[in-house]
Amino acid sequence: MVSVGDKAPDFKLRADDGKEYSLGSMKGKKVVLYFYPKDDTPGCTVEACGFRDGISAISGKNAVVLGVSRDTVDSHKKFKSKYSLNFPLLADTESKVCEAYGVLKEKTMYGNKSIGIVRSTFVIDEAGKIAGVISPVKPDGHEKEVLQYL
Repeated sequence: MVSVGDKAPDFKLRADDGKEYSLGSMKGKKVVLYFYPKDDTPGCTVEACGFRDGISAISGKNAVVLGVSRDTVDSHKKFKSKYSLNFPLLADTESKVCEAYGVLKEKTMYGNKSIGIVRSTFVIDEAGKIAGVISPVKPDGHEKEVLQYL
């Protein structure tokens, strides 16, 4: 996993709005890059809605929120529409960005092992350096925790 002070790995990913987003295009802004396991699941919904409701406080700190999961663009569109999310959801279907940030880990659910995303958030400063890492994340109230790093 990348650490505070590291240069944040750049990426190019397609979002729910059909646009391609890259870290390089965000220079001059702080970026809250949060990785979550799956669209429209209980914890991920709580976390996303927290960011939705706290977006004005985050934006007021010259920051943008980008959500990342391995779900498809179509899945992101449905999730965003269902909960009126007001920030882009990026589709890392090939897991390259998840690997670059070190958020994939072996998980066990109902006795089955799989590789999944450990809920993690990286706050990236205006120069593209990691200013804060929160992992693992507790979804409820997470948006308030992020504000401490901005």
